[in-house]
Amino acid sequence: MSDVTDAVTHLVEHGPVVPVMVLASLAALIATAGFHTRWSRRHGQAPPAEDTGARPPTAGRPAGTGAGATGPTGTGPGGESALWRMRTTVRDAPGSLAVLCAALADRRIDILSLQTHPLADGTVDEFLLRAPGELSGTELADVVTAAGGARTWTERADAHDLVDAPTRVLGLATRTALDAAELPLALRQLLGRCTIRSLPARAGAEAAGTVPPEGTLEDTVLRLRAPEGGVISVERPQLPFTPAEFARARALVELDARLGPRVPRGRDVLTLPEGSDITVRRADTRDVEAAKAMHERCSARTLGMRYHGPVGDAGRYLNHLLSPRFGRTLAVQTASGRVVGLGHLLWDGDETEVALLVEDAWQRRGIGGELLGRLVAMAAETGCESVYAVTQASNTGMVAAMRGLGLPLDYQIEEGTLVVTARLEPSARSAARLPQGEPIGQE
Repeated sequence: MSDVTDAVTHLVEHGPVVPVMVLASLAALIATAGFHTRWSRRHGQAPPAEDTGARPPTAGRPAGTGAGATGPTGTGPGGESALWRMRTTVRDAPGSLAVLCAALADRRIDILSLQTHPLADGTVDEFLLRAPGELSGTELADVVTAAGGARTWTERADAHDLVDAPTRVLGLATRTALDAAELPLALRQLLGRCTIRSLPARAGAEAAGTVPPEGTLEDTVLRLRAPEGGVISVERPQLPFTPAEFARARALVELDARLGPRVPRGRDVLTLPEGSDITVRRADTRDVEAAKAMHERCSARTLGMRYHGPVGDAGRYLNHLLSPRFGRTLAVQTASGRVVGLGHLLWDGDETEVALLVEDAWQRRGIGGELLGRLVAMAAETGCESVYAVTQASNTGMVAAMRGLGLPLDYQIEEGTLVVTARLEPSARSAARLPQGEPIGQE
């Protein structure tokens, strides 16, 4: 993984044009690397270098554990089959792994891939298995335990898991190199089902003081120094981290730190119904001053709808909202370059929040709906199962924009605060009205 870090960093540091071309070639090479790559995960391939959300979401399995997912089936001697991911600890002694493999073979369980994670008192072996369809996870664990495995963990897999580890890691490094907002997603893709929290420099100062530069690994929790200060915490209660996983995560964070601030440079010029042109682009903390100026032009009512109460110094929270570490931001600007709208996709632990702010003079022109559709398309592509918006019950514009997505919605209201959750299952996304780059329409 450190070799990947050095190689990708070397390419990106050679100038503004060559990196995108070379990294795109790298992504293309990954995408054609053979049969396994056809089934690459959601983050196994590089995103477009000009990422403004104007694309349909990729079809694929929903995020999460994969429990209950249906693996490939076959009609061979064993009838239907299912894919399983399994991790077990084996004694570090000659023949231990052979005994385990023989036990699997005796139950007609095919080993498709194997990774080893050495420990001080043994070895954690991670398998991708094809087993007879009638075999349950408990039965599989019993087979392994009887053959000498300990602390066995099983999870249903699907065809996406067939991608080989080097291809997957190269894809994650490429995505991280192109977009700073990809780091939390890349870590989640690398480490599986886990909760990632970023403490900003100010809030995480005390925590950062207890985390050495190389980070810490504590069984089911790992902590790493964030490149911009603060701490990145990753928790996986159901499965302890191994030193190898810790080293891979640390290498991705190191790559992010060495490359510095970066967002895709794409821009989409769209035409409003009355004929005015606007530009949609990605934004980050370099847009703080423009965002502050927009806030100053917004009415107290508009700001109150967005922030659910009186707004003081916007600078206190704009650095957080615009930071790629906590999500993705889309900005809408006029032909003169003035920012008149912001849309945020915020990683909130295991959940994802969407939030919008459009300057008063530019409301009711379709801008909010366009931003929301692009943000939800981004969330769907990253494998999110749902997104939620927190607003006031009287904010009919936000409610209409959420309904305009064409997705299943859940509503919760308490003391005037409304939480609208859109579910992003693949079947729902296929029928949703998410943007594909066409000019926007009236809200």
